[in-house]
Amino acid sequence: MRGSKGYHTGARGILKKKPREKGKPKLSKLLTKYEIGSKVIIKMDSSVQKGMPHKRFHGKIGTVVERRGRGYVVSVPAGDTVKEIIVRSEHLEPYTGS
Repeated sequence: MRGSKGYHTGARGILKKKPREKGKPKLSKLLTKYEIGSKVIIKMDSSVQKGMPHKRFHGKIGTVVERRGRGYVVSVPAGDTVKEIIVRSEHLEPYTGS
């Protein structure tokens, strides 16, 4: 039998949560507003399936380009190109590095 080739194939480790992180996301994470031009980390939250990016973008740092509906358009460098993906705020974290 052929192996399935679904959207989240091979993402078990990415989508697994630690014991104290399980359940619904915290309200502060849902209400966080991101300014245009701010840097964000894309971190998939398995408890929310809507607006989840592809697994290849997990852990990448991108820049918020615009707000679109309930999500954000984030530009992420991918090799030689720059991809623009639509991600909801549950899957984003503010980047505090340099």
